[in-house]
Amino acid sequence: MTIAVLFISFFVLMLIGVPIAISLGASALFTMVTVTNLPLGSIVQQAFTSLDSFSLLAIPLFILAGVLMGQGGVSKRLLKLADVLVGYLVGGMAIGTILASMFFAAISGSGPATVAAIGSFMIPSMAERGYPKNFAAAVTATAGSIGVILPPSIPFIMFGVIGGVSIGSLFLAGIIPGILVGLALMIVSFGIAKKNDYPAEGKFPTFMEVLKAFNYAKWALMIPVVILGGIYSGLFSPTESAAVACIYSIIIGLFVYKELTLKKLYDAFLEATLMNIPVVIIISFSISFAYLLSIERIPATIAQFITGISENMIITMLLISAFLFIVGMFIDTISAVVILTPILLPVAAAVGVDPIHFGVIMICNLAVGYVTPPLGVNLFVASHISNESIERITRALIPFIIAMLIAIIIIILVPQFSTFIPSLID
Repeated sequence: MTIAVLFISFFVLMLIGVPIAISLGASALFTMVTVTNLPLGSIVQQAFTSLDSFSLLAIPLFILAGVLMGQGGVSKRLLKLADVLVGYLVGGMAIGTILASMFFAAISGSGPATVAAIGSFMIPSMAERGYPKNFAAAVTATAGSIGVILPPSIPFIMFGVIGGVSIGSLFLAGIIPGILVGLALMIVSFGIAKKNDYPAEGKFPTFMEVLKAFNYAKWALMIPVVILGGIYSGLFSPTESAAVACIYSIIIGLFVYKELTLKKLYDAFLEATLMNIPVVIIISFSISFAYLLSIERIPATIAQFITGISENMIITMLLISAFLFIVGMFIDTISAVVILTPILLPVAAAVGVDPIHFGVIMICNLAVGYVTPPLGVNLFVASHISNESIERITRALIPFIIAMLIAIIIIILVPQFSTFIPSLID
């Protein structure tokens, strides 16, 4: 009865247009009033105390770092490097967009931030060179989803906090899967470009041209090295690394690239604040929702149901992946991580899946939700930049989504893609 009331009220509120954060809190409150004897004050207490976490402080700081880097000239340097490396290929601009998004993902940790930073340059440029706008928007939107797989990933931080898993290990675990997803998108881009005779730009680069491009982008490329190197050398924690990333971004933007003026600095802080407000609200009410789930032992019930279908690891992970794919269409990634981690992590443990490997599987599946209607955030950002309709972009997205799903199946079948690098450090 509790499960039915909680989830039905939640989906009804979402369907009538109530914001997802409010839907989470209101459905939890309605369930407590109607079918439980829990004190009503507990939902407010959980929402407030959930934010009192040192680890969660990394989220607003990484968002700020990503915005500062976008304002400070990092994006165009990464695009220049990507253009030199792959611009000579058929469909080189599309492939370069994916590569630049992977570089920027290793800085911002955010899918929408990656789409905004890279797409604002690349979507108009691709349209000028003869690429269809819906294709350019589709490439940018799907490439932006890699932002939550490669470190530093904001959803990985949430999964680590909720699931009690090392955030540093999760960061490392996302490197190979993120590269695999990126390669899958590049292959699709190349195939579509070849089929439709999209233009190839430039020529095969010389060694000196590559060296010059790396030198041009060297301070930008140092950012993930500083973040991950600092964490695994023991100099600072993942949260402290986010603060270091912010300081580093300000220094290179103001004094090295000299593109981050005081006006842009103010705009960056304002933009990061506006981006963080809904994230904080979603986190607080998501944890209240998850608290009610745990009190009513709903995760254990659902875990028993799933393992009752099959105890085979691959079948169970494929079932969970299908479930997460559907969830990602309707619930934003942070809310889904907070709500579903306590439910699905015990299921993964019951069939022998390493928690770090499961974290990668979960985030990769939810990353697809960034480009699937009706809630695909990257989709809306790309639509705004390109002035293309959601419907036209969605049609162009289909082969990219299929490629991402194939990459996820490979990640499930080969756990070493997720566990190899963390095992080296441990």
